[in-house]
Amino acid sequence: MIPTEEASARKREIEEKLKQEQETLSFIRESLEKSDQLTKGMVSILSSFESRLMQLENSIIPVHKQTENLQRLQENVDKTLSCMDHVISYYHVAKDTDKIIREGPAGRLDEYLSCIAKIQKAVEYFQDNNPDSPELNTVKARFEKGKELLEAEFRSLLMRYSKPVPPILILDAIGGDEDMEVQEDVMLEHLPEAVLQDIICISAWLVEYGRNQDFMNVYFQVRSSQLDRSIKGLKEHFRKNSATSAIHSPAVQAKRKETPTKKAPKRPVYIPGTIRKAQNLLKQYSQHGLDGKKGSNLTPLEGFDHDLRGVKHLSDDKHGAATGKDDVLDIEIDSYIHCISAFVKLAQSEYALLTEIIPEHHQKKTFDSLIQEALDNLMLEGDNIVSAARRAIVRHDYSAVLTIFPILRHLKQTKPDFDVTLQGTAASTKNKLPALITSMETIGAKALEEFADSIKNDPDKEYNMPKDGTVHELTSNAILFLQQLLDFQETAGAMLASQENSSSANSYSSEFSRRLLSTYIYKVLGNLQLNLSNKAKVYEDPALRAVFLHNNYNYILKSLEKSELIQLVAVTHKKVESSYRELIEQEIQNYQRSWLKVTEHLTERNIPAFLPGTKLKDKERQIIKDKFKGFNDGLEELCKIQKGWAVPDKEQRDAIRHAQKRVVSEAYKAFLQRCANISFTKNPEKYRRYAPEQVEEMIDKLFDTSA
Repeated sequence: MIPTEEASARKREIEEKLKQEQETLSFIRESLEKSDQLTKGMVSILSSFESRLMQLENSIIPVHKQTENLQRLQENVDKTLSCMDHVISYYHVAKDTDKIIREGPAGRLDEYLSCIAKIQKAVEYFQDNNPDSPELNTVKARFEKGKELLEAEFRSLLMRYSKPVPPILILDAIGGDEDMEVQEDVMLEHLPEAVLQDIICISAWLVEYGRNQDFMNVYFQVRSSQLDRSIKGLKEHFRKNSATSAIHSPAVQAKRKETPTKKAPKRPVYIPGTIRKAQNLLKQYSQHGLDGKKGSNLTPLEGFDHDLRGVKHLSDDKHGAATGKDDVLDIEIDSYIHCISAFVKLAQSEYALLTEIIPEHHQKKTFDSLIQEALDNLMLEGDNIVSAARRAIVRHDYSAVLTIFPILRHLKQTKPDFDVTLQGTAASTKNKLPALITSMETIGAKALEEFADSIKNDPDKEYNMPKDGTVHELTSNAILFLQQLLDFQETAGAMLASQENSSSANSYSSEFSRRLLSTYIYKVLGNLQLNLSNKAKVYEDPALRAVFLHNNYNYILKSLEKSELIQLVAVTHKKVESSYRELIEQEIQNYQRSWLKVTEHLTERNIPAFLPGTKLKDKERQIIKDKFKGFNDGLEELCKIQKGWAVPDKEQRDAIRHAQKRVVSEAYKAFLQRCANISFTKNPEKYRRYAPEQVEEMIDKLFDTSA
């Protein structure tokens, strides 16, 4: 039973689903029928719309074509009218621009250039379309007039606003104040910015449309004049003010305090007065010593007494007059050195300005022309310095080379900047500075060699020899000259090397130059030693001869030791110090021999042998009396003579006195002790004139005119 009921239920369920599916199928059939009806209706509508659209197109296309033709005709008419207006405007350009062209471009450059552009277009139109028309000549004339006025404005702006750079600004630009902790690169503004832009604009127009280079000639002439005036202004500034006040003036300091700047690279600057004393002394020597006139100007060496006896100094009057001349010389040297640096800085600034105004392919040539006047003046001044040095050397004034040293050193230090600045200029321009450097090196080397020869050949003049045996002016001047070389070692070495043709000079320039300078100094010292030996022969007294040589050798050695000369000479001759010490010791021994004629009376030679209390014979008593008398007279004579001699070095003076006291005092004490118990006279005080202490006191007064 149960299975039958389940089958019935299952059957009813299937029948219900079948009924539902039949209803769905019926619904789909009805929907398809409705869709077919709608499709047929839509097809009918579209067919009707297509038919109507074709009818509309057939009606509109002819109208559109007709309208398009009418529009094209309208555009042609408009273009024709526009062209007619444009062409007609060319006939009115001359009249429309007449007033502006006549009044010139001053103050309204943009408007003026706009008018010029209109005129230029009119010229082009008439040349292309109506070259025989009178209007072409009119606009051409107007264009040329406009160009002339532009060129005139270019010149006017340059001349009106180009001013020499003030000296203070130049000094700031080249870093004149080395004590400033903070300093910046000073920008030199040659033209106001607005004026510069107008000049650049005019230049660009003249380059493109002017078709001539006259304005470039105007530019370099005007700027060349200002460059030269700037450098001359700096030179005049140095003439009116001392170099120190020029660089450290309150006005400059105040200005710099108001504008803190960053540190600039240090530049070698000649310090006025560094070689003034040397020049004074060497000039006096060269003018008086070599000419046979008496005169000496040795300055005390540090460590020696300040009252160098026998050493003559410049009088106050002469020194004052010389100082005035040397102040001028110092300023001239300092001025020239600063002008060289100023030229480089100003030339660089001029080139930077020029690149904004002059077309690139004309820049180098224009710059070359621009700097010629200032550069030629500087080179001429340098040539004058060389000529003056050459004339001075002919007069045996070797101090002239000291003037060349600071200038030559600065020229060589500045040469790399010169070379960079003059890149692209003519070879003749680039070679001017090297030629000047070569001239200075040649004349400097000649002065050095002739100075060495003059030391060797200085004549032995009896009246020019110091009476007290002190340092000879030849020695002081030679050492002073050599000491000046220390500040210019590279320069002096290069001078000497410039005259060498060996491969070593090219391969090891710095070391080779230093060795050459070392050899040169040794040569001068050798010449000096030889000449001093010859001069010493003028003295008849061998002791004074020894004192003279001792003083000079000692002065040379102390001078070498108190400077870097000893290290410089040691580069090629390492034993020079020991050699001078041997010479000094040898002359001390030669001097001590002069006391033998005093101490020889104190020896036991010729003294008879006797026992205490023994009565002496008259002959024996006379021998002892003669020994006392010989000692006393010799001591008094030597002390009287040698008291007027000079040993300026206190250390040496004390050492010589001490050694002599020891030798004489010991011999005298021993002699007195031997004669103590001998009755050789009724009046012993007559012969025992001095106690040993008195003898020592007398020797202590040697080399002392105040004693």
